[in-house]
Amino acid sequence: MNHVAKGQQNFQVTLFIEGGRCWYSQKSEPCVSQNTFLFADHKPRKARMDTAGKVIKCKAAVLWGTNQPFSIEDIEVAPPKAKEVRVKILATGICGTDDHVIKGTMVSKFPVIVGHEAVGIVESVGEEVTTVRPGDKVIPLFLPQCRECNPCRNPEGNLCIRSDLTGRGVLADGTTRFTCKDKPVQHFMNTSTFTEYTVLDESSVAKIDAEAPPEKACLIGCGFSTGYGAAVKTAKVSPGSTCAVFGLGGVGLSVVMGCKAAGASRIIGIDINKDKFQKALDVGATECINPRDFTKPISEVLSDMTGNTVQYTFEVIGRLETMVDALSSCHMNYGTSVVVGAPPSAKMLSYDPMLLFTGRTWKGCVFGGWKSRDDVPKLVTEFLEKKFDLGQLITHTLPFHNISEGFELLYSGQSIRTVLTF
Repeated sequence: MNHVAKGQQNFQVTLFIEGGRCWYSQKSEPCVSQNTFLFADHKPRKARMDTAGKVIKCKAAVLWGTNQPFSIEDIEVAPPKAKEVRVKILATGICGTDDHVIKGTMVSKFPVIVGHEAVGIVESVGEEVTTVRPGDKVIPLFLPQCRECNPCRNPEGNLCIRSDLTGRGVLADGTTRFTCKDKPVQHFMNTSTFTEYTVLDESSVAKIDAEAPPEKACLIGCGFSTGYGAAVKTAKVSPGSTCAVFGLGGVGLSVVMGCKAAGASRIIGIDINKDKFQKALDVGATECINPRDFTKPISEVLSDMTGNTVQYTFEVIGRLETMVDALSSCHMNYGTSVVVGAPPSAKMLSYDPMLLFTGRTWKGCVFGGWKSRDDVPKLVTEFLEKKFDLGQLITHTLPFHNISEGFELLYSGQSIRTVLTF
């Protein structure tokens, strides 16, 4: 909470929690007295933090096992411990990575609360937290930034050692803050956003501009940043170049947007679902093709189309076969291919090493190469400055309890990004 002296102007109220619900206000008004705050209706009240330091009971979408449906459950969320933050989720996107857990292609313990692309409001903080406070609008970060480890300190690194990409499922002290039916429920990728409240390590929280609309800004938590950064930061697409993007879902379209922003002159979208072509053209693709329309390998098709000038390719599906296809499709000597889609667990790639010997570069890309806590607030600012349009990527907005409908839209190919609101 913000404590200000009587009569102080330009006071920004943050948070009022009562009965498990949370309101916040950013209207600048005089403070009435010490420990008195202005809330959503702009009326002064004594500060009340009924939930701070207490267990919160709320709704969450729990997965009890692989290939099982989401179950909306009543769960308990424990208070944050030292260096932890408890967040009220406002909006969360549905990402294909969440589906990897459902299908069992991504390692996870069960039961678990998945979800990792969201915007929320800080409800309370544990001891020693210094970078956020109750009422701050934040984006949970599946890729933390502790700012102390070797990757965080290296200017080219971003894969913080506190990342949980291997399904550990607990916070730093080895325990979970979720329980359901008296059973511990696992965390997912440091975030777990398919719930009304979650607890995160401070290194997994980025404070963002309070004006950011949650239902759009949540995409910066994963999909948009991953794709856009793959083009502008990881590949460093050069002006006038030719790019090919394999997979035109939300992340793939974000790659297209990044290629366009970087000045690529030709951007070829590749997908077996032709219904995605118009959206790809709308966000910057110059043409789109379906590999099933050709008898030749896609690498030969692209070479014939471009005169063998594809400099950058991006695999945004997560299939081993298309990763090799994308590598084969970039120029044999100066081409760069970026693996953006999350690969299946415990699978091995097989490819001809001559593809690399001739000079190609093959790169991986986690979260677009961004340093999460440093760069996410900047991306939000750029969005508010209208440097890119996140709304182009959102096809459906649903209430949280309709989460299963949102995943059906993903499976059917009808959605680009579905956002769940609370």
